[in-house]
Amino acid sequence: MTSWLLGLILFLFHAVGMASAVVALMSSRTSQGAVAWIISLVTFPYLALPAYWVFGRPRFYGYVSARGERDTVLRRVLLRYRPLIEPYLADARQGNVRAVEKLAMMPLTSGNRAELLIDGQATFDSLFAGIDSARHYVLVQFFIIRRDRLGLMFKERLEHKAQQGVRVYLLYDEIGSHALDDGYLEDLRRAGVEVSAFNSSRGLRHRFQLNFRNHRKVVVVDGAQGWTGGLNVGVEYLGENPRHGPWRDTHLRLTGPSVLGLQEAFWEDWHWATGRVIDLTWTPRVTCEECQNVVVVPSGPADAQETASLFMQHNITSAQHRLWVTSPYFVPDQGVQDALRLAAMRGVDVRVMMPERPDHLLVFLSAFSFLPDMIRAGVRIYRYQPGFLHQKVMLVDDHSAAVGTVNLDNRSFRLNFEIMAFIPDAGFAGEVRQMLERDFAHCREVTLEELQQRPLWRKLVSRAAYLMAPIQ
Repeated sequence: MTSWLLGLILFLFHAVGMASAVVALMSSRTSQGAVAWIISLVTFPYLALPAYWVFGRPRFYGYVSARGERDTVLRRVLLRYRPLIEPYLADARQGNVRAVEKLAMMPLTSGNRAELLIDGQATFDSLFAGIDSARHYVLVQFFIIRRDRLGLMFKERLEHKAQQGVRVYLLYDEIGSHALDDGYLEDLRRAGVEVSAFNSSRGLRHRFQLNFRNHRKVVVVDGAQGWTGGLNVGVEYLGENPRHGPWRDTHLRLTGPSVLGLQEAFWEDWHWATGRVIDLTWTPRVTCEECQNVVVVPSGPADAQETASLFMQHNITSAQHRLWVTSPYFVPDQGVQDALRLAAMRGVDVRVMMPERPDHLLVFLSAFSFLPDMIRAGVRIYRYQPGFLHQKVMLVDDHSAAVGTVNLDNRSFRLNFEIMAFIPDAGFAGEVRQMLERDFAHCREVTLEELQQRPLWRKLVSRAAYLMAPIQ
């Protein structure tokens, strides 16, 4: 290679690195991320440049939300069906729910029933029974689908419904389900199931992006019942993977008008993935006797606000007596860390439940860098002992709870498409409290002395892992 050609290549790297640094300056969602990318892109663009265009982009461009757009096909359908739920709109002034409504851009509705599903067997028994009952359509979305015993049972049910003439739509994340083979998907298509990857890398602006993922888990049957929560489709979620041991997770079955919120989130995702608008039922159905208020909170990197992080901060700052939260990945941003510490300082019983056994080492190590400050402020940290803890649950005082897919980490806050169901209901909150009390009985509390006695090399590794939190 001649010297002039080498010089030209080096010049182009530095020029594009400088231009990318400007993009990072104007678009990064955190000051720490902006500074890290700018320094890397300017000083050593040869490695930083490809890394930035794979991991560094802050927003997911081109995604159309019926709730956020002014004049689209989705928006016009939304405007037709939203009046149907007006008789079921609940008063958002009670329980500090108005901010949650604004973040979700979805209403708090009455006439719902929320059923806790604890662990895998209860969840898939409920899911499979719901799919079997479908008469018109089934909407299915998971981050991970595996071709194992559970995945094959799941596939057979979808095929059976499609062969009966029920419309079945399956949406999966191509990164989370990277091991899913083409034969599995082709079998579904031959049976009549409409199948699509989420296509997070579709289009020129996302061509090299690997960091945006659709982490939602949503199933909707006939617009009448829906499911969301922490479980994907694989035998490890039944506790059958010896590496993880017993799998502790929580899912949720909803009936009532809130199911349309789950349906709307799937509908928007399907439109992004395929470009098509599917015809669905938008008439609310109320069958419960003791009904609950529910608001569904979708979030993702296409949002104007950082919905998931603000949702968590709102609930933490609203808590007066109790704030219990469980997450397998606990690397919250500075705003959530500060909110947790301040809540503990004002006398709130703040507890965070995490797994003892890691499944993502960097995320696991990151937490140790800031846990001492948490504990000094009065936040109580618990590690679940029997197996792997994967549930994403929040309890606020004795009146509200949330179940869904959001972890307390940067990926859920800024990079993933997520979904939560927020239920401001004392009865449901009581059920969640009893469930978490049983879980805390199987935890050990982390002490400050334990963290301080770690060897220096482990402290250094934890701090280095924490610096990588924005792309974990």
